[in-house]
Amino acid sequence: MATITVRTRADGTKSYRAAIRIKRKGKVVYRESRTFDRKALAKDWASRRELELQEHDALNKVMHRGVTVGELIKRYQKEFGGSFGRSKAKDMERLQSYKLADLDAIEATSRDFVDHVVYRLKTVQPQTAGNDLIWLRGVFKTARTAWGIPAALEPLNDAAETCRRERLIAKPNNRDRRPTLAELEALLEYGKTTEARRTTPHQEIILFALFSSRRQDEITRIKWTDLDERNKMVIVPDMKHPSHKTGNHRRVYLTDEAWAIIQRQPKTDERIFPYNSKSLSARFTEWCKFLGIKDLHFHDLRHECVSWLFELGWDIPRVAGVSGHTTWSSLQRYTHLSRQEKHDKYKNWPYRPGSG
Repeated sequence: MATITVRTRADGTKSYRAAIRIKRKGKVVYRESRTFDRKALAKDWASRRELELQEHDALNKVMHRGVTVGELIKRYQKEFGGSFGRSKAKDMERLQSYKLADLDAIEATSRDFVDHVVYRLKTVQPQTAGNDLIWLRGVFKTARTAWGIPAALEPLNDAAETCRRERLIAKPNNRDRRPTLAELEALLEYGKTTEARRTTPHQEIILFALFSSRRQDEITRIKWTDLDERNKMVIVPDMKHPSHKTGNHRRVYLTDEAWAIIQRQPKTDERIFPYNSKSLSARFTEWCKFLGIKDLHFHDLRHECVSWLFELGWDIPRVAGVSGHTTWSSLQRYTHLSRQEKHDKYKNWPYRPGSG
């Protein structure tokens, strides 16, 4: 219950201080007080305030009042950032640079989030603006469930629904860029002219990505000890997954071409490709720019491999056994890329491992 304390001012008048203390398990978890000129006003305020604090989540809100969106993002990074991918890590840093980061995470309104999206649309596509809300939703859900901070998740969800309805945000476009044989040949030939100046066998890595569907991070993590010689399989540590960022070790099959590439690598390290994953993509981008190859990403090699396997007539379980996909929905977007008839794009390609 609230306590009313009477005090006499220097001029002889009285003041009434209403103080509220709330305990949980014997400990004071919240204090609040106000001073009035009349006792009746002090009692009335204390009674109303106690009732307000009994409402669902009200006490939690006042206890965490003042926590900003930026502070929640920083805490999220500190506690869970070790499992972030590169794009998510960069986006989390970027989110802290906007006005939105200075808002009270509990008192933020739907309009605040919509205003942020409108501001972002001045320089980015709806898909990118939508990603901001996705990342924020993850932060807010974690704040509510893991830290007991009642972040404004409902206003955020309302804002996201409004933005979708008004087409301010959109889902990312499914990328369908595939390299041509001429583009791949240009990359590999250019690699030959520069290999004397490099220690990283980029041509081999490009071919391995092309015929294994492995991502650049995965390529640099697989080890010799994880190879299954009998079944031509390999364990891929921490394979990318929508919810399981670490510990998602998956055993996948290797195509004959990918297996041949591994067999010709020197055993100088516990890893088969002991190189920096970031440099692989950066060098690939540099080569494409130099050669005038437009809009081709290292990750497109993974798309190419999966599409090629479907074109060979492989069924879904067999393709998934190579790519590591766990659901049909995640594989389905590759099927429209392949032709209806069986077709081996690399049948007589001289760069195909084991082709001669």
